[in-house]
Formats: sequence, C-alpha cells, structure tokens
Amino acid sequence: MDVTVIVTESLSKRFPRVTALDRLSVDVGPGVTGLVGANGAGKSTLIKILLGLSPATEGRAEVLGLDVATEGAAIRERVGYMPEHDCLPPDVSATEFVVHMARMSGLPPTAARERTADTLRHVGLYEERYRPIGGYSTGMKQRVKLAQALVHDPQLVFLDEPTNGLDPVGRDEMLGLIRRIHTDFGISVLVTSHLLGELERTCDHVVVVDGGKLLRSSSTTDFTQNTTTLAIEVTDTDEHPDGTRAVRDALHARGVTVEDGSGLPGAGHILLLTAQGEETYDLVRDVIADLGLGLVRMEQRRHHISEVFKDDADGDAQRKEAVGHGN
Repeated sequence: MDVTVIVTESLSKRFPRVTALDRLSVDVGPGVTGLVGANGAGKSTLIKILLGLSPATEGRAEVLGLDVATEGAAIRERVGYMPEHDCLPPDVSATEFVVHMARMSGLPPTAARERTADTLRHVGLYEERYRPIGGYSTGMKQRVKLAQALVHDPQLVFLDEPTNGLDPVGRDEMLGLIRRIHTDFGISVLVTSHLLGELERTCDHVVVVDGGKLLRSSSTTDFTQNTTTLAIEVTDTDEHPDGTRAVRDALHARGVTVEDGSGLPGAGHILLLTAQGEETYDLVRDVIADLGLGLVRMEQRRHHISEVFKDDADGDAQRKEAVGHGN
C-alpha cells in the first residue's frame, strides 16, 4: 500500500534575522527522495523539525503518521539520522561506536553486536571495523555515520549531505549505498544535497527548496524528461564535407530549431533538437537520407535537474520582471 511517510503543512521556522522555512507544504512518499537546495535553503532545519529536535514557528508536520510537535521520541525510534557535520569520537572503533548507538536505540547487547556487524559489512567497513575512527578517511567516516543511522533497522532514514567531502569515486559509491538502502532493505530515504545532478540517478522523487520555500516537488522522471531532446550525429561525404552543417541547414529550412551539442563529447558534430512526436524522428530520417549521409546516432538526451532548476529560476525572474513592468 502506498503511504505518505512525511507530510508538512504551511511549516515555518523563523529566527530573529532569518526565515529558514517559509510555509512549506510537501508530501513525501516511500522510496528515495532528494531534498535539494543551495546551502542555507532550509534543508537541515527541516530535518531537525521532522526529528522533533527543533520546534516549528508555525504549521505542522508528521513523520510516519506521528506528529513532530508531540511525538518526537517515537519518531526517533523509527527513524535513522546521518548528520552533516563530523561528530564521530576519534578514539573508539567503528564497531564500538555503532554498537553503542544500537544500544541507545534499545537493542539488547547480542542483537546490537549482530546488527553492527551486518551493517558495517553492508556499508563496506567490515575489514576496518576495529580500527580507531580517528585514523579513518573522510569516506570511511561517512560510512560509519551511515551505519549508525541504519543499525536499529529504521523505517526511514534522513541523510544530511552524505557525499560532503568525498572524491568522485567515493561519491558514486555512497550514492550506490543510498540506493540500496531502499532496494535491498525497503527503508525509505530522505537525502539532502546542494548538488542537483547527484540526485538525478539516485532518487525516485525530488523536492527543491529555495530560501525556505518549496520551489518544486515531483518525480525524478518528471524533472528530467519534461521534453525529449534528440542528439543527432551524422557522417560527412564528398558532396557534403560538413554533414552536420548540411543537416542543420536542411532542418532549419523545414522550420526545426537545432542547436549545437555544447558540453557533449564530440560536440562540434552533434546536433540537438526537441522531438515533438514521432513525426520529428521521421523528418530527421528523411532529411539525412535525402542528403545521402550516414546516421551515426540518434538518441534521446535526458534533461538534467540542474537545467530544470535553472529554467524554473529563469521563469521566476521573468515573472517578477513582468510584474515589475506592470507596476
């Protein structure tokens, strides 16, 4: 049964000089959900409210059907939390620390040790589990924080900037671990990041906040496939030594807007155009055939969340400018 794991209604959090959350209303379902926004957008503040650690100024929120204002302890029994900041004791081993956190969550000693061994194996720290944490790399410390969030077998985990400080390989490995939390164990995930592209391949749903306000909430598919962009690459011939230019000119003559594939490998030989339907594919095929060129590839190029985010921001700016001109 599809249920909502997080609900907020007009949730606000104000400090003396800043509004961290501004009437935020959003529903989060099962699966892996990305909470994305620039630093200072209100992501960490929202997590603290959802854990019952910080009261909201106004509005309400529920986590797993529990009210954050009155049932914070019950929420924390069912939810795992991986904080953003470095908070690990350097003089104990990963095993000692994760066992301690499991015991704090109510597991008996034997179960705590068994769960700790299983969890450290899952996050890839089993061989290093008895070394003091102070000697760990940044990536290993992030894995310890992830392990302690998972050790008590929660229904939901909050992961605050889990890829912070990681190199590209460590970042990919962490994103893979996050995805498997849900696929392997059925645990729902709310993961925050200021890096939009990360969440595209990891999350089922993305919530974008900006200045404490909801900018957008929709499935990752909706974010990345609102329109289909075709990437086209063709061969050159003696008759058309610049086949790319010949196709561009021919499509322009038929009223099709074509762009160069800037930023893509071999960009100088790739054309991008928006597919309006099956007829676009037919048109491209016919144009290339009429020119006597070879088709190297014609493939769909997915939009990235960062592009959609920029489009939304540009749209907001244009609307504000229009309002300004109307005054």
